[in-house]
Amino acid sequence: MEQQFSLAYLSVINTPPPEMTYMAARAGYDFVSLRPINMGLPNEPDFSLASNKTLLRDTKRALRETGLEVLDIELARVADGIDPMTYEPEFEIAAELGARHVLSSIWSDDRSYSIEQFAKICDLAKQYNLTVELEYVPIASISNLADTLDILDAAQKDNAGLMIDIHHFHRAQDTIADLSKVPKELFRFVHLCDAPGEIPTDHDELVRIIREGRSYVGEGGIDVAGVINSIPTVPYSIELPNKEQADLLGYEEFARRCLVKAKEYFKKNSRSNQEINMR
Repeated sequence: MEQQFSLAYLSVINTPPPEMTYMAARAGYDFVSLRPINMGLPNEPDFSLASNKTLLRDTKRALRETGLEVLDIELARVADGIDPMTYEPEFEIAAELGARHVLSSIWSDDRSYSIEQFAKICDLAKQYNLTVELEYVPIASISNLADTLDILDAAQKDNAGLMIDIHHFHRAQDTIADLSKVPKELFRFVHLCDAPGEIPTDHDELVRIIREGRSYVGEGGIDVAGVINSIPTVPYSIELPNKEQADLLGYEEFARRCLVKAKEYFKKNSRSNQEINMR
């Protein structure tokens, strides 16, 4: 399978879906990963495609004109007080746009509740031929590989999968050995980035790096090659927010550089390319 790349929302945060799509196409990406589900964060723009018909029309036009596809939409969180049914309008639009996956994460400390709600999200997504990829996040309730696999095993949904974010994998201190044991069918895409190797002990610094301080692939301290060579070849969604570089270069050039550096890294370090070079 040829390597394919998507531009993730956090890399160009606050960029509307149509503009993000054109930007991704000009930079050389194969997909876009959109965030039409509003999270209610301070100063977060509302890019709901289900409620904004003009935005939806312009997004459809951008996808049609560029030929790009939507890899996934985010973020269908499991959290106390959130009814999974509120995600249905965006799931319906995602299916209309040809999206493949829904990204989810868990922010409730109630395990039984989390399993039940995650299962509901999967059932809802299945009606629209979408898979649900569960991501663990260092600052969330489910924050490591073992606990994520526990939820997936308990939910027992055939359209549920595991989404590894390379930054989060490193921060959770998960191991390549454990990753290698995960059933290959659970992987459908990966969040690709790098970050400083030292794990912050300060919560605010951890959040800062997650939101705006990640590194170009190959320029941080994470064993990115170890991760990508332990899982099947899947699309790589570049989620690499770096405010300093984005402010310096502008979003489009920053997005292009993220992709160029990722491809350069893969050429030297991915298992598939190493095998080709040995022939």
